[in-house]
Amino acid sequence: MSRKISIVLVVAVLAAFLGYAAWKVLLAPSDLPPDGFARGNGRIEADLIDVSTRLAGRVSTISVREGDLVQPGDVLAVMDTTELVAQKMRAEAAVASAEAAVAVAQAGVTETEARLALSRSELARAETLNERGVVSGEELDIRRTEAQLAAAGRTAAEAGVVAKQRAVDAESAALREIEARIADSTLYAPQVGRVLYRLAQPGEVLGGGGKVLTLVSLGDVYMEFFLSASAAPRVRLGDDARIVVDVMPDVAVPAVVSFVAPQAQFTPKQVETIEERESLMFRIRVRLPQEMVAKRLAQVKTGVRGVAWVRLAGPDGSVPDWPEGLTPPLATGLPAPQHGAAGGGN
Repeated sequence: MSRKISIVLVVAVLAAFLGYAAWKVLLAPSDLPPDGFARGNGRIEADLIDVSTRLAGRVSTISVREGDLVQPGDVLAVMDTTELVAQKMRAEAAVASAEAAVAVAQAGVTETEARLALSRSELARAETLNERGVVSGEELDIRRTEAQLAAAGRTAAEAGVVAKQRAVDAESAALREIEARIADSTLYAPQVGRVLYRLAQPGEVLGGGGKVLTLVSLGDVYMEFFLSASAAPRVRLGDDARIVVDVMPDVAVPAVVSFVAPQAQFTPKQVETIEERESLMFRIRVRLPQEMVAKRLAQVKTGVRGVAWVRLAGPDGSVPDWPEGLTPPLATGLPAPQHGAAGGGN
C-alpha cells in the first residue's frame, strides 16, 4: 500500500514538473515590451574629434594626457613658432617701411602743391603784365605751361600716395596672415570632451593636417539602436525615451529621441513576404540631456552596453504614459555621482 502511494506521489511530482515546463515554454508571457513601447540594444556613444595641425611643423608642447577632461578653449598643444616669429618680425619691418614710403609720398604732394600755387601766382602776374604790354606773349605761354606742369605733378604725387598706401595694405595683409599662422599653432579644445588618444609627442614633426589628439565629445552623448519597419514609423522625434545600461540595470536614464532614419538601414535583396518586410530595420538615436551630462562629466563614459526604450504613437498620435512597472524600473535620473553614472570604460 505504501509502495502504491509512493508511485502516485512520484507520478504527481513528475506531472507537475512537466506541466510547469510546458507552461513555461508555451503559455508563459514572452519577454516582449509592453504594448505601446519598443526597445533596442545599443551602447553609449559620442562623436570623436581629431585635433589636427593646420600647418606643417614641429610639436612644441602637449598640455594634456589621455583621459583628461577638457573644457572649450583649453590649450591642448602648441606647435613650434620660431620661424613664424621671424617671419612676423620681417613683415612688421616691411609694414613700417611701406608706411614710411607713404609719408615721403605725402611730403611730395605737399611740395607739388606749393609749386602749383607758386606757378599759378606767377601766371596771374604774367597775365596782368601782358595786358599792360610789359610781358610778351611768349613769356605768358611759358608761365601757363609751368602751371600746367605743376598741376600734373600734384596729380602724379597724389597717385603715388595711393600706390604707397596699397603697398602698406599688402604688407599688412601679409603680416596678418603670419599672425593667423601663429595663432593656429596653438590648438584649443573646440568643446567639452575627454582626451581619448594622444597621437603625437613633443618634438615630432607633423605635416599639414597631422593629428595630435583625439577627443571624445561630451557635447552630444547618445545611444543608437534599430527598430523594425512596423515600429520605427511610430516613434516621434523629440519624445521622451529611457536608457538602461548593463552596469546599472535598476536605473532608467531619461533621454530624448533625436533621430529617426528616413529610410531602412539594411534590407533583403527582394522584399516579397510579410516576414521579409518586418526585417527592414531603421536606425533610431536617443540623446541624453546635455544639462544632465554636464553635471556628471567625470562619470559619463562611452562604449557601455545597454537598452533604449521608446514609446510608440497610436493612430491618433497619442503615446502611453511610462508605467511604474516597466522592467527595469524607471527612475528620474542618474544616482548620486559616488555611485557611478551612465558608463563603464571607454
